[in-house]
Amino acid sequence: MSVGVAKVAADLVAEQDALDAAISGLDDETWSKPTASPRWSIADQIGHLAYFDHTATLAIADPDGFRSEMTRLLEHFGDDRAVDEFTLGAFRHMSPTTLLTRWRTNRDTLAAAATSLDDDTRVVWYGPSMGAKSFLTARLMECWAHGQDVIDAAGVQRPSTDRLAHIVRLGVITRGWSYTNRGLEAPDVPVFLKLRSPSGAEWVFGDDTASESIVGPAEDFCMVVTQRRHVDDTVLTVSGEAARDWMLKAQVFAGPPMNGPPAS
Repeated sequence: MSVGVAKVAADLVAEQDALDAAISGLDDETWSKPTASPRWSIADQIGHLAYFDHTATLAIADPDGFRSEMTRLLEHFGDDRAVDEFTLGAFRHMSPTTLLTRWRTNRDTLAAAATSLDDDTRVVWYGPSMGAKSFLTARLMECWAHGQDVIDAAGVQRPSTDRLAHIVRLGVITRGWSYTNRGLEAPDVPVFLKLRSPSGAEWVFGDDTASESIVGPAEDFCMVVTQRRHVDDTVLTVSGEAARDWMLKAQVFAGPPMNGPPAS
């Protein structure tokens, strides 16, 4: 399942286009609907993507400019509303049509900047620098996850595709980090994954002789590791204490430890 940076970049564009297609027909009232993210409307979710697609472009094309922007953002950390104002304030004054146009512009600029990346390029970011593939995979994951918040709130459809493979891989490799981020030691217990892709392919990770396992739809696994669904609200079959504990703590995105939604 190893892929190069060009493939990740192309899949990022496709994921952005899929979300765009799902929301481009929404009326202004729907754009103001609240989402699962506290304080955020559908418009705020798109503003968030627009802001960080812009800073991602800076990180690739103008690292010093990115560092300056990052320093300004970090000055607001510890005050969620101040962070919202810094990252979303300008977008909150835009009409939905203007906001959608701005997001399209920012992601087109990011796609152009991404053409300069090689597989071994490292890109500055808010924590340690990232390899180019991981960097773009994180953007794809963010688009899909925040897009899911939008899809849930708007009640529209977005096709599930095998682009989820990128998020699955990210979910697997961040198992240990999900514990480290909480100041905990990850259980030294192998967990075997057998996930069914949207196309019907089988994606496996780990040793199938492991005593603990997670089996089910890849989309459900992605919902859990991006903290968009509680594992008990999926059809994943989770066998073993360590496997379940992972699904309760999984966090593929950067930042302080967070808990996903409670079971319904």
